[in-house]
Amino acid sequence: MVTIYGVTRSRASRNIWLMNELGQPYEQVPVTQAYRLPNPEAPDAPINTRSPAFLAVNPNGHIPSMKDGDLVLHESLAINLYLAKKFGGPLAPANLAEDGECAMWTLWAATEAEPHTIMILYHRLMKQGDERKPELADAAVVALRAPFKVLDAALAKTGYLVGGRFTVADINVAEVIRYAQPAPELFEDVPHLKAWLAACQARPAFKAMVEKRNAEPA
Repeated sequence: MVTIYGVTRSRASRNIWLMNELGQPYEQVPVTQAYRLPNPEAPDAPINTRSPAFLAVNPNGHIPSMKDGDLVLHESLAINLYLAKKFGGPLAPANLAEDGECAMWTLWAATEAEPHTIMILYHRLMKQGDERKPELADAAVVALRAPFKVLDAALAKTGYLVGGRFTVADINVAEVIRYAQPAPELFEDVPHLKAWLAACQARPAFKAMVEKRNAEPA
């Protein structure tokens, strides 16, 4: 059975959404982020990204990680690409060309979008008081306008990113774009992107992930 290391309030949400879509059983080890704990190295601290038991799995000290038999993978988006191909079905690429497209959109999300969407999440939603810097979120909004137009144009063709159907590429990109939702002004001029994201987040598998996420401590 696949094991996912990480609380759902982390990028492990991407892997949990995918596994929900696949209908596959999995084990989740709720490794939390060390920065969320007052003393992550205390003897009674829950397993976290500084715990020796987790560092033995991922010496980078980041979540999520995944184990499948003897295989250990890190990086949430790469884990999803692997799991989609392992279990097959319509979420997986149907041929080499679709495999390339899924990889392309995944890397696009990681390089063109996530460095900016995460700034919106941090500085419009997550961070409080002196840690919140609105100017960083505002700069991220400006930086994302061009990539959002690119994504909107791609989605205008069939409503999905690869093969005219919902695939792992949509999960990977939608989870990165989700971080930008605290900036609704970004979605005003990209109707195809806005409709696609709403459709992705209306899926039962996504809603089940969110319910699990919301049940965890904030």
